[in-house]
Amino acid sequence: MFKIAQFACLAAISLAGPTLAQPAAAPPSAPTLNSRLTGDLAPTHDPVIIRQGDVYHVFGTGHGQRLIETRTSPDLVRWTAGPPVFTALPDWAKQAIPGSDGMWAPDISFVDGRYRLYYSVSTFGSNRSAIGLATSPTLDPKSPDFKWRDEGMVVMSTKDDDYNAIDPNFIIDREGRHWLSLGSFWTGLKLFELDPKSGKPKDATAKPVSIARRAAPAGGPAPVEAPFIVDHGGYYWLMASYDYCCKGVNSTYYTVIGRSKDITGPYLGKDGSAMMEGGGTIFLRADLQEQQRFRGPGHAGWLHDKDGKDYVVYHAYDKQADGAPTLRIAPVRWGADGWPVADY
Repeated sequence: MFKIAQFACLAAISLAGPTLAQPAAAPPSAPTLNSRLTGDLAPTHDPVIIRQGDVYHVFGTGHGQRLIETRTSPDLVRWTAGPPVFTALPDWAKQAIPGSDGMWAPDISFVDGRYRLYYSVSTFGSNRSAIGLATSPTLDPKSPDFKWRDEGMVVMSTKDDDYNAIDPNFIIDREGRHWLSLGSFWTGLKLFELDPKSGKPKDATAKPVSIARRAAPAGGPAPVEAPFIVDHGGYYWLMASYDYCCKGVNSTYYTVIGRSKDITGPYLGKDGSAMMEGGGTIFLRADLQEQQRFRGPGHAGWLHDKDGKDYVVYHAYDKQADGAPTLRIAPVRWGADGWPVADY
């Protein structure tokens, strides 16, 4: 069982979206990183990636007694599944979100000498959700210092809120301020300013900033989720997933991107379309019709590697493996127009 997006089992609704032509992927003759991936690639859902030393680490959604799945690689190509981060929900999460059995959509970063792992706890179709935080001084399980410590709740949403507290992503802006973006469905993606020391909201009473949303039919869902913000070239870049995940090969997920001079937005696509109005530029899409293998690419994360190269990590549903959610990684190049292109 994998992370189920809010309202994922509702019938897909055709919504207005970006109108730009899709960026070209790598030429068919060029071997891609995705074509060379081996090892424990599935099931992987909602992946994020980080590097410690010579080891790459991927974290993803987990359920039951495997709460936050882990994978490691020495070279971004060969992947090995490891032990889960947790085998049981923390007591605070059980009390806050009754009925949940999973930790969804983690985010990983290194801040002031400790790794910060934000994660989501929720149940199907509900915005009674919470984001928690765990920290560790190292990601190496062989180190005597290795130990995940749960730091408790960060943000919680209820039926009285107009957002859904899942899909966290942490970033430090160019002024040194700490932020957490989050959100799924409801009124879209939000941004909270954090206290740098605690990693929790700086002002518990402050309303979050809206950074992306999509219009929807009256009473219907608005499929936008999985924010991830990248700082590059004087802009902040917001990635988000549109439409529906978690339906196997019938998933309609795809990833868009927009940019802004300010971390709080507005985020605009290459054509000027606003992500607060369902716009943006398509960044990841399903395979071409003639192949039709990997469907619903989304919930993208980012790695700026030590050699200066950029990569996007995401999941897609493999038609040749009964729709299993599968780890995908693509190098990102920056075009002459300043916009990123994923060679996937």
